[in-house]
Amino acid sequence: MPATQSDTVVHHDQAHHDLVEQLEKARQRSDDLFAVVKPDFLYERPIAERHRIIFYIGHLEAFDWNLFRERVLGLKSFHPEFDRLFAFGIDPVGGGLPTDQPSDWPAIAAVRNYVKKVRNILDEKLTEALNDSARPAPDGFPLSTLLNVAIEHRLMHAETLTYMLHQLPLDRKIPQKESPNIVTHSVVHRIIDIPAGSITLGLTRDSGFFGWDNEYEAHAISVPAFAIDQYQVTNQQYLEFMEAGGYETREFWADNIEDWDWKSQKGISHPAFWKREGNRWLYRTMFAEIPLPLDWPVYASQAEAKAYARWAGKSLPTEAEWQSAAYGTERGDERAYPWGADEPAEPFGNFDFASWSPAPVNAFPRSQSAFGVHGMLGNGWEWTSTEFAPFPGFEPFPFYRGYSADFFDGKHFVLKGGSVRTAACMLRRTFRNWFQAHYQFAYTGFRFVSR
Repeated sequence: MPATQSDTVVHHDQAHHDLVEQLEKARQRSDDLFAVVKPDFLYERPIAERHRIIFYIGHLEAFDWNLFRERVLGLKSFHPEFDRLFAFGIDPVGGGLPTDQPSDWPAIAAVRNYVKKVRNILDEKLTEALNDSARPAPDGFPLSTLLNVAIEHRLMHAETLTYMLHQLPLDRKIPQKESPNIVTHSVVHRIIDIPAGSITLGLTRDSGFFGWDNEYEAHAISVPAFAIDQYQVTNQQYLEFMEAGGYETREFWADNIEDWDWKSQKGISHPAFWKREGNRWLYRTMFAEIPLPLDWPVYASQAEAKAYARWAGKSLPTEAEWQSAAYGTERGDERAYPWGADEPAEPFGNFDFASWSPAPVNAFPRSQSAFGVHGMLGNGWEWTSTEFAPFPGFEPFPFYRGYSADFFDGKHFVLKGGSVRTAACMLRRTFRNWFQAHYQFAYTGFRFVSR
């Protein structure tokens, strides 16, 4: 039987209810993360280039408030100073590293009161707005789009804040329960051949699915045949590169003189998550230092990945090559996920906040793509060689114009896949992440291609 108008209304209302529920779950996720930090250390700055932790406690609510307050709800601000402070932070003097002091920031009690008040107002007024079917869509976008923006913005921070808190000294965090270590057979590395074909990048505007501005517009790319590593590069493999003089041999860094200069000036001699103790390497997890797990994926910057690639005689994949290996098939059609149509769940990978740490690269055999490539979602984002740039037909969100456009600068590169702390909603085929080539602190790994 055809759907009636009342059926459509019920479906619409259920979709809105689901989004409100997702926002509440995302809030709980970020609250739980801030609770990892011992109260005395909420004004710390674990990464020099980032804000103090206190900023982010206020920022998530300020973002939601600034997104909805005037545009959707027509409300006046009750604290304009905090709205601005927690939207942008305190600008560093002279454009260098941040120099603000803990005393420059409001008391935690005032920040938490702001957060509570914003949530209470939004919960009441958004419910009213969602029930008002006659309310015009802001900026030409339905309210559901703005709710998705708020949800995913918060979940992105729940991941990137994890990177930041990872660098906080261990004694300043409250240890959390870890998932049991997954025991697997030794990794046997193989190369998988991917035939030439066409692959789709991006999302169509009439798909009915949410996507960020950089995910539009869908377009097909012709990809010549290539071969790709079955697994991500492991700590064991990276250790071999280091023992071969990887950080001391200028030739391995010759693709970009800036990479060598960065490494030398910063005194970088190993991945950020490794620590030398006597004649052995330790790995710094979120809550402990453990012997280096050799079968876990190595996390490194793109500059380090490219140096390894030059030593190994291989290359990072392009975004289109990675997409082909993950979602393409011999028949020429494309899968929703590497493993097929099933939604992301535990058997398919290490993602959606399932753990605080990586797993062996061969831990999820059911994750393999149609071509037999393993672990392409979760366990660590994967660097590509593709500069982060707009797709044909790109249009910035009018309510968040700088989300992508501010980073189309030739200095940021596309990453695909996802990490252990990537929310399931962002494991979609079209999602694009990006970082600068020299950023070491993200959960970013890599695999190589041969052409």
